[in-house]
Amino acid sequence: MRPADRPYPGDVVPDRADAEFWAACREGRLLVFQCGRCKRALWPAGACPDHGIVDMSWIEAEGRGTVLTWTVVHQRYPSSFADTPQTVAVVRLSEGAVLHAALIGPPATAAAVEVRFTDIGDEVVVPEFVVMESSTGMGR
Repeated sequence: MRPADRPYPGDVVPDRADAEFWAACREGRLLVFQCGRCKRALWPAGACPDHGIVDMSWIEAEGRGTVLTWTVVHQRYPSSFADTPQTVAVVRLSEGAVLHAALIGPPATAAAVEVRFTDIGDEVVVPEFVVMESSTGMGR
């Protein structure tokens, strides 16, 4: 895979650990890795800090969460941020997992968001989060 073909963000390359996640994104589903013992959810695929990797499996997430923090990226990168400026947020999903993705709508800490999927080409579909209208009090 050439660097320009990488999914967003540009430093993420699909591998066996996250292959199921990227396949689900192509189907319009968001997955998180969950511990079968304590139900702690993580992203990307990894091991539960308390129980290790043995009981970990992918589960479908609701796709809703809350913005923990956000930033505006002004630097242009050929594979990740070709259209600048772009807002990137750290989102805590309702399942507890934390991930970063593009944010669509007015950025605000604690804003309620929901996932949508964007096809960026070459069979790469990425999750983005849309600020829910009711969380900002503003129309879109």
